[in-house]
Amino acid sequence: MIYLHIPFCKQKCSYCNFHFSTSLNAKEEMISAIKKEIYLRKDELENKSLQSLYFGGGTPSILKADELQSILDEVLKHFSFDSDIEITLEANPDDLDKNFLKDLSKTPFNRLSIGTQSFFEEDLKLMNRAHTSGEAESSIKRAQDFGFENISIDLIYGAPTSNFEIWKKNLDKTIELQVPHVSSYALTIEPKTALHTWISQGKIDAPKENVQHEEFFYMTDFLKDHGFDHYEISNFGKPGFHSRHNSAYWKYNQYLGIGPSAHSYNGRNERCWNVANNQLYINSLNINSLPKETEILSEKDQFNEMLMIGLRTVWGVNLSSLKEKFSAELLDYFQKEIKQKLADGILLVEDNHLKIPEKHWFLADGIASDLFVV
Repeated sequence: MIYLHIPFCKQKCSYCNFHFSTSLNAKEEMISAIKKEIYLRKDELENKSLQSLYFGGGTPSILKADELQSILDEVLKHFSFDSDIEITLEANPDDLDKNFLKDLSKTPFNRLSIGTQSFFEEDLKLMNRAHTSGEAESSIKRAQDFGFENISIDLIYGAPTSNFEIWKKNLDKTIELQVPHVSSYALTIEPKTALHTWISQGKIDAPKENVQHEEFFYMTDFLKDHGFDHYEISNFGKPGFHSRHNSAYWKYNQYLGIGPSAHSYNGRNERCWNVANNQLYINSLNINSLPKETEILSEKDQFNEMLMIGLRTVWGVNLSSLKEKFSAELLDYFQKEIKQKLADGILLVEDNHLKIPEKHWFLADGIASDLFVV
């Protein structure tokens, strides 16, 4: 599978620390550089038949449909698409007007991941989103009118502008709009973001963990009651609408990341990432040089990553795979570490998979980190 990072946005959201630029001056150069990187790295993926292609960012929908198609065309020069390939475009509601959707519907894109975040104006203003509450709703309806059925929306809970009643209304609206997939995250305060500055200056209150905890478990029960599978801590999908791309990450499959700041994984012990600087990325590709750094993962690194990723999912961690992959010394240490958590019910073993019971999922990252080999 391939991930393509499109590093442009209209404006900077107050909570975001991803790599992007609000200037489109280098857009054409960037598209050419992305195509060049695809060509130069065409032999890195073992499977040339792609099951998933994901355009993320940034805001990929800031590009025109024909520009997106031109990148798809470059991919198709070097790879083939499975007959049921999932091709996802991350999109902001304000980009999904009739003209864009009409053009997009003529391309192979068959899944939209829409950055809705909230259906309420106060939340959107706090987050400095470019769309309005009206556009949050109308963009989904328009996409459905143009034949896009496989739609995921992002929702953020626990914002200081929100409350439990607003959160329930956000979820009610999701069901009303018949959206089949939801990715939902607690508002977190990242360093060097506007939200971090406002909170440190006392201009707004910090998110309250107890409120986020309550809203998380309400969402879990609510979406399950409406036919969604809770298959990863932050992801809910109706049967047949789970994200194939993200599920491949969570199952440690090989993937290729194209574009500035994009990460790649060889499926074994090597991870690499591109420079998080648009001009350096472009300059490097202009001279046929790959702007990436590579890390060889130690046995401990691989083990810790498998725990961190696997314990966030409904599938858990395959204990047989651990035994095949890792040394007896490391596994002995691991068995000692999980003993008390199994006794306390914080972990369980089901069908030879180690899992965190759903009632403890909100704390999954902390539980997994307690098991890390150092």
